[in-house]
Amino acid sequence: MRKISRFTAVVSALALVVAGSVQASAAPPPLVYVAMGDSFAAGSLVLPQTDLFTCARSAINYAGLINQQVKPKVFRDVTCGSATTEHFANPQPGNVFGTAAPQYDALSKDTTLVTVGIGGNDIGLIGLAVSCVNLLPVGTSCKATQTAGGVDRLAQQIDAFAPTYGTVIEEIRKRAPQAKILMVGYPTAIQPGGCWPFVPVWGQDADYLQASLTRLNLRMKQQAVAHGAKYVDLATPSIGHDMCQGITSKWIEGLIPSIVTDGLAPLHPNAAGLAHAVQPVLAAAGLGGSSKS
Repeated sequence: MRKISRFTAVVSALALVVAGSVQASAAPPPLVYVAMGDSFAAGSLVLPQTDLFTCARSAINYAGLINQQVKPKVFRDVTCGSATTEHFANPQPGNVFGTAAPQYDALSKDTTLVTVGIGGNDIGLIGLAVSCVNLLPVGTSCKATQTAGGVDRLAQQIDAFAPTYGTVIEEIRKRAPQAKILMVGYPTAIQPGGCWPFVPVWGQDADYLQASLTRLNLRMKQQAVAHGAKYVDLATPSIGHDMCQGITSKWIEGLIPSIVTDGLAPLHPNAAGLAHAVQPVLAAAGLGGSSKS
């Protein structure tokens, strides 16, 4: 009986050792977070800035705030104002001076989380928004110009660009094979019908601009699903916080930015907009938070 008892004890001890080894091997790798994207992700001209003259990158963009909250082992923020997907693989001239390295260069085999917010500059959305400005009730409608002849040229451009999202996801996966990839959409920019003359864009043009942004978000989401990435919806939680709202409610600036809301870039997120992006991103990353804001 003693031999059996000893044998049982040895087997039990070995089982505990094996179980401990399995648990140890199943432990998640350290969090290595890389943030990529354009000015909406960079938090351009939201103070304080960490890289004002090259990329206009804010210390309190959503990536920076996530870094402060979850404290990853490694954090690399290479978001850059004016970036397009071309600047993921190629150097980017600075907004004032300097040169930003290709954003893909920040990725590594041990990267475990990547956030990507890109596409608006690829389709020229900000330039289009500026072209939609009409200070008077007479002038030219940007929607009419873009859809002359019954063809929506911007919609065609967005659809043609959409597969680039898939290319970006696959390139990130090749360079960072164990990373969770989050494609972060754009927030709601303007309310239905606009708010002319507070934001001097006619109602039909405001609806056209928002519909185009919604289309871009949809194509981003579709490509994320098709390529095994996750899409982070910032448009839904930002409804009612668009550029038409007052300074206590808006998360995105109009044509005249405000130091009061800490948003000095026209038509871009202010400090509140960046802060309210944190929870949806954390939720999608599985790091806590809620998809509701």
